[in-house]
Amino acid sequence: MNATVATTASPSEPSNGFASRPAAFSDGPLPLSLPRMVFTLLSASAFWDWARLLLIGALVEGLRRSLSKIWEKLCQSLWVTATFDFDDDAADWLMHWLSKKKVFQTARDIEVSTRGGTIDDLGENDDSDQEAEYNVVFLPSTSQTYSAWYKGHYITISRDRVTTAGSYGHAEDYLQIRMLTRSPALLRELLRDARKAYKVANEHLIEVSVAEDGDRWRRVAMQTKRPPSSVILDPGVLELVLDDARDFLSSKKWYADRGIPFRRGYLLHGAPGAGKTSMIHTIAGELGLSIYILSLTVMGLDDNNLKSLIAHLPKSCIVLMEDVDAAFTRSIKRDIVDPETQSHTHQSRASSPEDTGDSGKETQFGRVTLSGLLNALDGIAAHEGRILFATTNSYGSLDPALLRPGRLDLHIEFHLASTYQVKELFKRFYTCTPSEEGEASSNRSADDSEKTQTGSSSTNATSSASPSRSDASTMPEGISSVYPGSVHTSRVANLSATQAADLADRFAEIIPARTFSMATLQGYLMAYKTRPYAAVEEAAAWVQKKKKEKPTPAAAARMEPNGAATVAEADELPESAT
Repeated sequence: MNATVATTASPSEPSNGFASRPAAFSDGPLPLSLPRMVFTLLSASAFWDWARLLLIGALVEGLRRSLSKIWEKLCQSLWVTATFDFDDDAADWLMHWLSKKKVFQTARDIEVSTRGGTIDDLGENDDSDQEAEYNVVFLPSTSQTYSAWYKGHYITISRDRVTTAGSYGHAEDYLQIRMLTRSPALLRELLRDARKAYKVANEHLIEVSVAEDGDRWRRVAMQTKRPPSSVILDPGVLELVLDDARDFLSSKKWYADRGIPFRRGYLLHGAPGAGKTSMIHTIAGELGLSIYILSLTVMGLDDNNLKSLIAHLPKSCIVLMEDVDAAFTRSIKRDIVDPETQSHTHQSRASSPEDTGDSGKETQFGRVTLSGLLNALDGIAAHEGRILFATTNSYGSLDPALLRPGRLDLHIEFHLASTYQVKELFKRFYTCTPSEEGEASSNRSADDSEKTQTGSSSTNATSSASPSRSDASTMPEGISSVYPGSVHTSRVANLSATQAADLADRFAEIIPARTFSMATLQGYLMAYKTRPYAAVEEAAAWVQKKKKEKPTPAAAARMEPNGAATVAEADELPESAT
């Protein structure tokens, strides 16, 4: 008997009697879902190996960075680091100090330069009688680090060179000092000691700087100070300006209490070669100030660069603007009269056909405007504490706005040599200094002494105390000289102070007052360095020759008829000049 199995269809099954297969048994690949992918990745053993490696690496890197920061903090707490611009004054102090410590004397990798100023790392010359032409300085190399000791502390010195960006970029050097100490005060002590040593070594010198690259200063020379006795001016002129400048420098609080800008300006004008620049040199030495020469015609200088130059001046200094009358025009020959030729002739500008030509050829030159110059001198951003000296040979060509108080306060006019100046110049030339006294005594013969003491004739004195005319150097054909000189080596004038004074009186009687500049008279005496009697005897012929020389036509100059040095305050100018 066959058994019959009956199946009952569930309500969800299809009515045709065929049951549907599960999706897992369907034909084709199954799609991967995100949970399935994560499950597959986590189930792989390699994943946990890489995870452990990544975690260890992260821990090591974090520890390395932490240790690096700790070491950096430790070094910062143990080292004091300072960086200096190699062209800065502070770098000069340190280089001088390092030179005295002979830090680079035993170094095996250095740079050598002859632009070290007063530093000389070569020491004494082999030949003590011959002065070295250049000082040689040893500089740190840019690829080395040097070491030294200061007050028991270890220091390192290095030099870096950085090239600025741009097509006209230039290299800038920096000096870096590192000191192993926890006290930053030690660096200040080092700078104070270096600055003090530098000033002591250069106390007899004046720093002279000029404008460079339009907006920065560069030191170009270290000039020896000149004593006031070396500048021969009319009595009281140098003393007036020097005392006024000293009073200004000591009156900073007085200016501040009254709200007056702490600035002072002097205008030196008049005859060329009368001693304007020499007086500035002497005043800078007496006040211990550096000189910053500002030329308004330098290439690339404009109003903005001028303000930047003024802003970068030190607290106390002397700013020198020479020939300020030529700042805004340029020509081959300036329309300025020569006072020497003017004293020989009464030829006026109107009678000279050449006068009308030069002035018309003057053209605008330079990018500095008068407004920019005035703002740089006493504008809002003007520098305080400086002393301004401006020189000109043409006082009348200056704009009245430049002459008012606050810009150029004191005006001093320089004239041709007076009788007093002629005497002093002659005595300065032929009076023996203490260092020359022994040499002069050995050269002074008994016969010369007898002739000068008994009042012998000047002709005999000339033949005995001066070399013959054949000793004078003769100029070859085709070569001319203003004043022929004579060959001399160690000889000095055989004159005592009394003899020099007597000859000076005779010389002053021959030279007419207010006729020649001091530079012209000095040039004449340079031809008679060791022949004072010949200088007196031939002076009259020289004066006549100079008077016959053809004068140079030029514009009329402002000259005082009485010949005295003129000193005027700016507030004494005419109303139009204010």
